[in-house]
Amino acid sequence: MKVVLFASAIVAAVALGAGQPSTPAIDNERVTVWDLTKAGSRALTPTRPFVSISLTPRVAFAEAGHAAPAGSIVIELKDHAVPPLANTSGFPNAFPRPNSKKLFENDKVVVWDYTWTTGVPTPMHFHDKDVVVVYLETGGLKSTTAEGQSVVNDLQPGLIRFNARDRVHTEELVRGKSRAIITELK
Repeated sequence: MKVVLFASAIVAAVALGAGQPSTPAIDNERVTVWDLTKAGSRALTPTRPFVSISLTPRVAFAEAGHAAPAGSIVIELKDHAVPPLANTSGFPNAFPRPNSKKLFENDKVVVWDYTWTTGVPTPMHFHDKDVVVVYLETGGLKSTTAEGQSVVNDLQPGLIRFNARDRVHTEELVRGKSRAIITELK
């Protein structure tokens, strides 16, 4: 049995009850993401390795068979590995990036903690891996492609996004605050 705990505080993966939500927040060929932050949610025991993220944030990686705690976002990793893309874009990879903090890395994932600063765009970058992003604060984040097309995404704590690889863009916080735990899938 293996549980790897990391981040600013330790997470105890403790079984709090049987059962799981009826509908995942995200389900595709790479991951199933369960939002256990909703009222009445109970812990679940995934059948595959998973990353558990609380909104405090606390992050843990565990192998199948361990309980994922209630009150967390659970990224259950499917047996569908996709190697990172070769970066021929001329831009740096999305991570590492200035001021990012690597929380954990193994053969399945790389988990990053990143906080955007108002008015300071990230470098234009290439995403070589699929990612699951869990936002921790309320704000507006502008994403601009290399071609100059922009969109502002409204963020809130607990918002979960799956973003496919093979993207080039920059991001800039235009209002509020924004911090996220970003799980790159290997």
